[in-house]
Amino acid sequence: MEITGQAKTTAIVAYITILGTIIAYFMNLDPKDKFASFHIRQAFGINITFYLIGALMGMFNEGLIIGAFYLFFIVLWGYGIFMAIKGETREVPLLGPLFQKLFSTIS
Repeated sequence: MEITGQAKTTAIVAYITILGTIIAYFMNLDPKDKFASFHIRQAFGINITFYLIGALMGMFNEGLIIGAFYLFFIVLWGYGIFMAIKGETREVPLLGPLFQKLFSTIS
């Protein structure tokens, strides 16, 4: 099944920073789309993870640790937005199932 139109646009917008996730949430209020909701939950989880781990990284002054964190974040973000562009509902590696469970109220 090919996902197009408003649902795909909403899913892609969700990955454009935390502000994009908030905008996508409101874009998806009426009518609600399961594809867009899936990607909103993934993007919200990626953004929250970025800020939480980023706060922890503030305690380190080691370039390799900070670099690994950013690489991890970029991989999650890139995978998520790529799946939204392709029109697929695949969870991001490692944390995707957790995001779907934790943010199940976002629909």
